[in-house]
Amino acid sequence: MLTSIYLARLIGPVMLAVGLGLALNPATFRIIADEFAKSSALVLLSGLLMMPAGLAILLSHRVIGADWRMLITLIGLALLVLGAWRIVAPDWAAGVARHLMPREGTMKVAAAAWLILGAILTIAGYWPQTPTP
Repeated sequence: MLTSIYLARLIGPVMLAVGLGLALNPATFRIIADEFAKSSALVLLSGLLMMPAGLAILLSHRVIGADWRMLITLIGLALLVLGAWRIVAPDWAAGVARHLMPREGTMKVAAAAWLILGAILTIAGYWPQTPTP
């Protein structure tokens, strides 16, 4: 199986689930995010999980082009950068989260982004298609 399709099948449904959770339970997710942002240790731990995940994606998948496969590369890059930021400056990263959480549209924008990206990757990964190199 091609790496792009494998990663789309792996990442897409998870992103859809997170997006649905954010859309259907915004108050619960806001509470979770607020509690999470209060703990620099959790922010650091999330960075220790995100950075290797981003590196793994980038080491196995660096597609630059005008199609859905580039989304996977960009997700890997985002995980790498955000993970490193959380490791290097966990208090700063937590402060940014605490600043964004009270804003009215934060959960709606986050839910929309997760749902859109998750749908694109899930459709690309599971829709019957001709394999591409």
